[in-house]
Amino acid sequence: MGPLRAGDGAKRQRQMFYEEKILARRELLERLRALKGAGQKVVFTNGVFDILHAGHVRYLEEASRLGDVLVVAVNADRSARRLAKGPAQPFNAESDRALVVAALRCVDFVTIFDEDTPYELIKALLPDVLVKGGDWPRGEIVGADAVTEAGGEVRSLPYVEGYSTTSLVERIADARNHGGGKDAE
Repeated sequence: MGPLRAGDGAKRQRQMFYEEKILARRELLERLRALKGAGQKVVFTNGVFDILHAGHVRYLEEASRLGDVLVVAVNADRSARRLAKGPAQPFNAESDRALVVAALRCVDFVTIFDEDTPYELIKALLPDVLVKGGDWPRGEIVGADAVTEAGGEVRSLPYVEGYSTTSLVERIADARNHGGGKDAE
């Protein structure tokens, strides 16, 4: 590590703040228990969040407005691959994806899960609000049964048209295939 420069301490402190938002399941459960005990409304969502785009940001901002604390569960690399995202995906490692999501001001906590679905995590956390994007029909939202049985609500937020990681990846590949090269990125 080189010599410290003016502002390095603040940058390092901000980075640590992002990393402190990323919690293991057990620690997350403890934190949420205390927050719920203090009357805080917990909102939960999940996803791969491989290449963050404006659609993700708008969705997470809207989700955060449904309560006091927003928890985002990020699929581990192995989990994302099992979801048929393809052997080359995710493009970004789980720790990097979690850090990028944690850097969003609207996100309070991030955890990584390795299961195919977050069902067991949702059952353990029992958020007040379980939310997914509008591309998920309400009846297919994993964990909806556990949340509603516990008195919580399940929401499907409107899909943000024109934003999709898949279409973004396809556009990048198409640009490269048609002579776009590095400049197409």
